[in-house]
Amino acid sequence: MDVFRTDRIRNVVLLGHGGAGKTTLAEAMAYLAGMTSRLGRVEDGNTVSDFDKEEIKRHFSISTTLIPVPWDKVKVNVLDTPGYFDFVGEVEEAVSAADAAVIVVSGKAGVQVGTQKAWELCEKYKLPRMIFVTDMDVDDVSYRKVVEQLTELYGKKIAPIHFPIREDGKFVGYVNVVKQAGRRFIDKAGKEECPIPEYLNEYLEKYHEILMESVAETSEEFMDRYFEGDTFSVTEVSAALATNVQEAAIVPVCMGSPINLRGVSNLLDDICGYFPSPDKRSCNGIAVKTNEIFEANYDFAKTKSAYVWKTIADPFLGKYSLIKVCSGVIKADDTLLNVEKGEEERLNKLYVLEGSKPIEVPELHAGDIGAIAKLNSVQTGDSLATKATPIMYPKAQISTPYTCKRFKAVKKGDEDKISQALAKMMSEDKTLRVVNDSANRQSLIYGIGDQHLDIVMNKLKERYKVDVELSKPKVPFRETIRKNSDVEGKHKKQSGGHGQYGHVKMRFEPSGDLETPYVFEQVVVGGAVPKNYFPAVEKGLQECVLKGPLAAYPVVGVKATLYDGSYHPVDSSEMAFKMATILAFKKGFMDASPVLLEPIVSMKVTVPDKYTGDVMGDLNKRRGRVLGMNPDHQGNTIIEADVPQLEIYGYSTDLRSMTGGSGEFSYEFARYEQAPSDIQAKEIEARASKVDKADE
Repeated sequence: MDVFRTDRIRNVVLLGHGGAGKTTLAEAMAYLAGMTSRLGRVEDGNTVSDFDKEEIKRHFSISTTLIPVPWDKVKVNVLDTPGYFDFVGEVEEAVSAADAAVIVVSGKAGVQVGTQKAWELCEKYKLPRMIFVTDMDVDDVSYRKVVEQLTELYGKKIAPIHFPIREDGKFVGYVNVVKQAGRRFIDKAGKEECPIPEYLNEYLEKYHEILMESVAETSEEFMDRYFEGDTFSVTEVSAALATNVQEAAIVPVCMGSPINLRGVSNLLDDICGYFPSPDKRSCNGIAVKTNEIFEANYDFAKTKSAYVWKTIADPFLGKYSLIKVCSGVIKADDTLLNVEKGEEERLNKLYVLEGSKPIEVPELHAGDIGAIAKLNSVQTGDSLATKATPIMYPKAQISTPYTCKRFKAVKKGDEDKISQALAKMMSEDKTLRVVNDSANRQSLIYGIGDQHLDIVMNKLKERYKVDVELSKPKVPFRETIRKNSDVEGKHKKQSGGHGQYGHVKMRFEPSGDLETPYVFEQVVVGGAVPKNYFPAVEKGLQECVLKGPLAAYPVVGVKATLYDGSYHPVDSSEMAFKMATILAFKKGFMDASPVLLEPIVSMKVTVPDKYTGDVMGDLNKRRGRVLGMNPDHQGNTIIEADVPQLEIYGYSTDLRSMTGGSGEFSYEFARYEQAPSDIQAKEIEARASKVDKADE
């Protein structure tokens, strides 16, 4: 592939709801640009961007794919992202590397939750955007309706620049609002001029007026001319549109049918004409040596620097670090510093990726997106620069995973293989987290949703040949006491030669501190228990608090006081006193009104106002206590509540079905509280049945 200068590059991310047609659009772009000799279909599993086995099997995108589309002396780096919410991390990474976005809307389904989420992401990253309405070949699709929905949501910014011409219900051409001219489709992507059907004149007038108003607002001179009834030339309109689109003041709406290659070449023309090249966007890092802001701004004349926005760690493809060059020109034989880790890396080769196909290039100019293979120390979010001028760039904000499941190997002995495979997958997927919960002897995996975790398990099986089973995680209850007790523990054994003798008298009471397992005091008078046995008594306590007598959960908040006991000058030993303490603890704990404590999390749920009642009702069912509700002034309510951790299993799926996918939640551990008696009884019973099974 040729090397492209910064002004000849467009980095465009395709966003939208799952199933809106992003991958089909990317495929049509690649085909029209002559990159493929036949048009692939998602259903047939032969598209450029959906190459992973899971994507082919499920017919939807799971990870972001890069397709560099050459068009009219410009390289359009198309980032095809997943539409399903479980893969939001992939979308967030892609948006951080893009300079503009095409939001794909299905003409059949209209504006969906995914459309709105895509818009919010563009707002967050201040991305210029266009909207492309697909499925125009479907008979009963109403383009006008989609435009009305968009205008209702986003106001005057929405400016249709094309609308369809239909004959006998068939999509045969379109009206270009800027040129006020009709076009009829011929062959695979060609078009010819045609008269505008009379019935469309009122729409042309309406859409042209919207466009002229937007153009007039770009300067005072235009505004005066507009009020004087002057008309603008096509060149003036196009130039004003480009300025406004780049400032995200106007969002053009166009349409087509990618499956029939209709409207796709127009979209590529508009991307090249209206979207900014990277050097029109700002990009700042921190110069590590001076601690000053470094304005990279995708300037090819400045020192070399790049940001790693994504990692591919595929057992078949190998490891690739996808970079966006922030300044300078990076060459294949460069040695760059990983600013984060302080390690130097020799590049050897540079690539651009066409889906799964790496194509070698000699250099990448500022603003371009490419890939480097086999960088050992480099991870997603790292910055690369020269040793002389190290620059650190801010990391992309990636969603935190809150859906948690317990996992274990189906086959014994696979544990090491699984942890190595998961480490590779976590380097690729920043929304995947593995936690070893040693207190409850379980391994936990966190993802964005159930589907995300399901796909991770399938990838482990397909790619790494290991079987893993998922189950409901064990909630980390704690045990404590509410009253005082006074007990003694005696360990006495006589068996030829030395016997064993340890005897303690102890008081147990609540310590009032649920953060620490126990407090140990000794007030022994007159050497009833010699000082050298005190550590043995404490060791006994340390062992006991790991698994409480009530339901084998860790113990917290207990104060133990050793006040008396007795010893034998020959038979007493540290072991004997440790055993005596264990006996005393078990009895003392059960005599002091023991209770189970359950973890409570502080939860924030953000939902559109119309779902507030449903979500509150559901939180009450989960024993949640709603603490407050605040509007976010964007049509949503933020509900804050304390909810027992036991009740939040499966919440992401339930919240999505309640809110059509528009609700979001986060939580963090708050404190422990006494569990209700029915929950307590259930846990103790579960523990008893485990003990019985173990005895059998």
